[in-house]
Amino acid sequence: MGKKKVFSEEDLAKDLMLPGPGQMVGRVENFLGYDRIMVYCTDQKKRLCRIRGKLKRRVWIRAGDFVLVEPWSFEEGRGNILWRYYRGQAKFLRKRDLIPDEWI
Repeated sequence: MGKKKVFSEEDLAKDLMLPGPGQMVGRVENFLGYDRIMVYCTDQKKRLCRIRGKLKRRVWIRAGDFVLVEPWSFEEGRGNILWRYYRGQAKFLRKRDLIPDEWI
């Protein structure tokens, strides 16, 4: 095993994907199997989300992680997970008021 890479605030801000129009931040509630995850979003709705193929085997998502969700326009209560935030990135989002205080 090698050393764990330490990220600085500048490195995290460079790679940070902020929510765009029609996107929101959510907290992972539980993993339902395969690529399905129940996510509690910032609009106080629970959504059944799927991990998009680009992230499926590259990023591991656990309960309590913060993710970027894009709700489906054609079906209510579902969406796609576009990005998983690291702890430092989540704190940065909290400072910008994109994550509620009680989530961290």
